[in-house]
Amino acid sequence: MNLEEYKGVFVFAQQVDNELSGIALELVGKGKELAKDLDTEVTAVLIGSGVEGLCTELAEYGADRIIVVDDPELKEYRTEPYAHALAEVIKKYKPEIMLVGATAIGRDLGPRVSARIHTGLTADCTKLEIGDFPINPIPGREQKHNQLLMTRPAFGGNTIATIACPEFRPQMATVRPGVMQKAPRVEGAQAVVEKFNPGFTPDHKYVEILEIVKAVSDVEDIMDAKILVSGGRGVGSAENFKLLEDLADAIGGTVSCSRAVVDSGWKPKDLQVGQTGKTVRPQVYFAIGISGAIQHLAGMEESDIIIAINKDETAPIFDVADYGVVGDLNKIVPALTEKIREARAAK
Repeated sequence: MNLEEYKGVFVFAQQVDNELSGIALELVGKGKELAKDLDTEVTAVLIGSGVEGLCTELAEYGADRIIVVDDPELKEYRTEPYAHALAEVIKKYKPEIMLVGATAIGRDLGPRVSARIHTGLTADCTKLEIGDFPINPIPGREQKHNQLLMTRPAFGGNTIATIACPEFRPQMATVRPGVMQKAPRVEGAQAVVEKFNPGFTPDHKYVEILEIVKAVSDVEDIMDAKILVSGGRGVGSAENFKLLEDLADAIGGTVSCSRAVVDSGWKPKDLQVGQTGKTVRPQVYFAIGISGAIQHLAGMEESDIIIAINKDETAPIFDVADYGVVGDLNKIVPALTEKIREARAAK
């Protein structure tokens, strides 16, 4: 494999029902940063049917070039045609880096594509940067420069692994939603749009979609919340979450929780923050009755302001908190809620 042939940072711009997923714009933003370090450009790969209208949004969020694969066979996500489309794009355009969101679609698509093009894939990354590999020089081993260093939790979140793919291209990673930040939108920004269609011949590997049923959930998306009031095992019971709901209502926030709460059946998994839940980045994060296990911290430590309330003064959550209150949450949370209501009423 001639590594010099591979140039550019490509991202899979996931869309569902002709609407771009948030991870698509997050990857374009991160791809732009990586491309700058490599003195190259970021290309969005847009796959679907009748999706060309999404190019404007991708360009305004930072895409320099957009490759559109548009075909009726791509109307809904199906493994075989989508894997064929993305693999053929990679074979033709030879990107140095290929990023895919670690969504339900991306976790299915990424490994299949990497196998077809014979390269490695680092899954569920939480950090990407350009650097040297090995990171620490090893006697007798060549240190390669400008490698994609892909960082992800390992061993159940108990350690962090940084992985590289120095011998094969493209360097592929799936990236956890909510971890990377979108670039600021630039109204009127333009991108070079190129159409590509490798041809699709349905065969026995093409599944047939008989019906699509969309479940309607009344649970708020915690990844969009500006203020999160999050509770852990220390809240004590499902009924006691009423204290957190009252605080969230008073401050204009959303209730979320730790894995222990979900495991206990107190709250649905859609509200779980952490390595096995969702990664959030609110302006304010209340950690109430949460000890601060590394798996939970991985999902919320990028919050702008972290406020911890816990009766255990040695709880790890206080190591990352901007403000900490040691005491009984059953007394502190109602008092805080009342003070917030009074302050708002005074205005």
